Amino acid sequence: MAHDHDHSHHHLHHAGHDSQRRLAWAILLTGGFMVAEVVGGILSGSLALLADAGHMLTDTAALALAWFAARISRPPADAKRSFGYHRVQILAAFVNGLTLIAIVVWIVIEAIRRLLSPVTVMGTTMLAIAALGLLVNLVVFAILHFGDRDNLNIRGAALHVLGDLLGSVAAIVAALVILATGWMPIDPLLSMLVAMLILRSAWKLTRESGHILLEGAPD
Repeated sequence: MAHDHDHSHHHLHHAGHDSQRRLAWAILLTGGFMVAEVVGGILSGSLALLADAGHMLTDTAALALAWFAARISRPPADAKRSFGYHRVQILAAFVNGLTLIAIVVWIVIEAIRRLLSPVTVMGTTMLAIAALGLLVNLVVFAILHFGDRDNLNIRGAALHVLGDLLGSVAAIVAALVILATGWMPIDPLLSMLVAMLILRSAWKLTRESGHILLEGAPD
């Protein structure tokens, strides 16, 4: 019995370390590309790239929050906290879900504003940065996706990156349409489509983590 307990404790400890390592790599890559996107946006004068850099900044902050939660959840249970600090990860997942919903609202408002007052986008620069973004997001998503599948916190972080990944695909499509036809409204229209996909995942994550925090009955 003691052996089983030790084995399960060792497994949890290893999974925790693995989650932290994966999140650290995700923060490094996402944060690094965010800086590159800001530079690209300033050099090209592209508002679309600067707005996406803002999205990446939110993602970097969300990943940092997830890493901090994974780190702080390691101390064992004590007299004051019967679950130890494991609930911090659930709390971080809940905050991640709410942040994603806030991002969706911002994307929709910005998209409507751009439909009413079209903004000229430099298609070539947008395509180059978006393609690089897709590559970075694919690597980060793979790092997180193949981590601890049962960890809500890792899933929350992966959802943030998936939102960016979809955003990169939409930006590539938009850039190709702009280069081919010069039709600017494609950019905000595809942004709204991505926003709806993010909203579906964000609502599921917020509902699941909220259910756990409210001591709801297990599935």
